[in-house]
Amino acid sequence: MAKAKVAKRPTRDEFELEELGNQLIEAKNEDSEILLTVWGREEQVRGRIKLMDSRTRLVHMMNDSELTKVPFLDIMRVNYPRD
Repeated sequence: MAKAKVAKRPTRDEFELEELGNQLIEAKNEDSEILLTVWGREEQVRGRIKLMDSRTRLVHMMNDSELTKVPFLDIMRVNYPRD
């Protein structure tokens, strides 16, 4: 049996990753609610950043009482909710 092809995560250059990191740091410092577009997920992740772990490269997002850990390299876009 042949393996099913899995779409590769898009590659981004150093500038794009630095800009994304700056947006996440700003949102964490301001304790802003954000929407993350995450590669491989249908739904956006919504919440506030509680921890950005440089060792595991995970961004810990808290929404109400639910904690979601998102790999930094899977984050495609940072937006602010409009509601």
